[in-house]
Amino acid sequence: MALTSIHKEAPFGVGDKVRVTQKIEEGGKERSVVFEGMVISIHGSGEGKSATVRRIGEQNIGIERIFPLSSPTLEKIEVVKKGTSGVRHAKLYYTRRKSAKEIEEIYTRAARKGQVAVPKKRKVPKKRK
Repeated sequence: MALTSIHKEAPFGVGDKVRVTQKIEEGGKERSVVFEGMVISIHGSGEGKSATVRRIGEQNIGIERIFPLSSPTLEKIEVVKKGTSGVRHAKLYYTRRKSAKEIEEIYTRAARKGQVAVPKKRKVPKKRK
């Protein structure tokens, strides 16, 4: 079970919010389609590796797409928000039944792990004459 993967030297992992750009050719024209969501799983190995990305669409309907990482139509994957350090499982299928507020907890947990605790400076009282 993979927790992280690399696509064209851009590392990403389960729990990250990513923006996937894909080329689509219709007729003789070519266009780019962007799909932004959270990576809920990475499965396979080698050439058969793929990632499942989930986002919430119109009227709170969940939309999932599976992107084969070796596909020539996949242009790039950009990490919008890091969340890998905030996950505890390799597959985040449990987020399907969670609200957006509960899912945001993954990113806050990742941010807490990434910060180093800095001790606060104490105020020294002034001496009176």
